[in-house]
Amino acid sequence: MTTVRVMLLTAPDCELCEHAKAVLARVGRDYDLEVTERSTATEEGRDLMVRHRVAFPPGVLIDGEAFSYGRLSERKLRRYLAARDAPLAS
Repeated sequence: MTTVRVMLLTAPDCELCEHAKAVLARVGRDYDLEVTERSTATEEGRDLMVRHRVAFPPGVLIDGEAFSYGRLSERKLRRYLAARDAPLAS
């Protein structure tokens, strides 16, 4: 079973970041997601934002590649995971 590594770039008091966390929690029930969170208030978080051209939080990186920023679409994420044939969690 292949684990999908997700990096979530968040900011303090960010409603869209809370929404992204909820989406990832729901999708994580069906897919094997390993979610790591980094704050954009840290040097590492800012560096990831710049390196992956994330305009504003929340930023979502999947397996080290930029996936989205702003409001995370659960539908888009599920389609992406299904298309890359990510295995379902047992």
